[in-house]
Amino acid sequence: MANKGYKLYSYRWVVLGVFMFINLTIQMLWITYAPITGPAAAFYGVTDLQIGLFAMTFMIAFIPLSIPVSWVIDTYGFRLAVSIGAVLMGVFGLLRGFAGANYSLVLWSTIGIAIAQPFLLNAWTTVPAKWFGIEERATAVGIVTLGNLIGTALGLVLTPILIETISIPTVQLIYGGIAAFSSVLFILLAKETPPTPPGPAGSEVRALMLDGLKHALQVRSFWFSLLVSFIGLGIFNGVTTWIEAMIRSRGFTPTDAGTLGALMIVGGVIGAVVIPALSDKQRMRQRYLYVALIGAIPGMIGLTFATTSWLLFTSAFVMGFFLVSAMPIAMQYAAEITHPTPEGTSNGLMQLTGQGAVVFVAVMERLKTSDGSFTPALLLAIGLLVVSTVFVTQMKDPQR
Repeated sequence: MANKGYKLYSYRWVVLGVFMFINLTIQMLWITYAPITGPAAAFYGVTDLQIGLFAMTFMIAFIPLSIPVSWVIDTYGFRLAVSIGAVLMGVFGLLRGFAGANYSLVLWSTIGIAIAQPFLLNAWTTVPAKWFGIEERATAVGIVTLGNLIGTALGLVLTPILIETISIPTVQLIYGGIAAFSSVLFILLAKETPPTPPGPAGSEVRALMLDGLKHALQVRSFWFSLLVSFIGLGIFNGVTTWIEAMIRSRGFTPTDAGTLGALMIVGGVIGAVVIPALSDKQRMRQRYLYVALIGAIPGMIGLTFATTSWLLFTSAFVMGFFLVSAMPIAMQYAAEITHPTPEGTSNGLMQLTGQGAVVFVAVMERLKTSDGSFTPALLLAIGLLVVSTVFVTQMKDPQR
């Protein structure tokens, strides 16, 4: 596709593909302990909360690193920034496997992987902005979201199966090797920009990072997109972090937890492709944010009260389909309404707010009843989804 000096190159799919793959592998490293919380706690001789800390570390590390990493992305380009994260992920992913049964070494290696994550997540809108036309960008962000979801699903499904025949450290070493391979592919194949811009003059121009940050925070509707991100990612991270502990009191097994997570992710994969594509086609963001958040509520109700496998798994699929699709739409909406703020800056602020919802993840564990039930925490999540739809009323589509 070419027009008046700008062109879309087919190589954009290679760049997006290796970027998607590296995001996939870091999600495997993030979520790998969630479906085996009980067995992992027994293996390392620690509590459920200490195993949950592995996932929470990613969210905690993100908070102080997000803004500096966004500055690196916007100043030096996504290729250098993501490559830094790739090296950290590959090295510490392998080290976590070599740490064996030593909980402290595993935790320190996890911190190293967590430091890598902002370099990957904060470039989600920058890569499409460098290589894709405006009409494809929400779809491209949705595809990167797809990579994240597939990685999460693989970690949730494969880990309980693998630990039946091989040790937890060996599983970690396998995942670390996959992460290192994806890092090498990205470093070899990713390019910063195409030979000519993907859109008309001005569509790729962004303000300096600090000026852009100041501008973004002056846009009222951007604050509401941050609140939606906080709620959406908080609920998603909370459910995935405590997925095995959350259903244990209802008589479900770690394998059931893996299946639940997989179906939630499969739903999310479909939703993250279909709904952002519809949003792109109609150039409407607010309408589809309503669809995503309202549609997630029945799924959350099912996750809260289901005592049969079919209802639990169906609810997980519905919740994933709608809730996950909200994130790429909200991120692209934020990039559009804060123009000329750099995509890495608006993206970073969205991710920062979402990862700050580690508070919600911790609160979920604190609200757990004496018999291990997470019902109070899940009811809180349902209430927050209702609140988020009120925030969307203030998120009008940008004038074009």
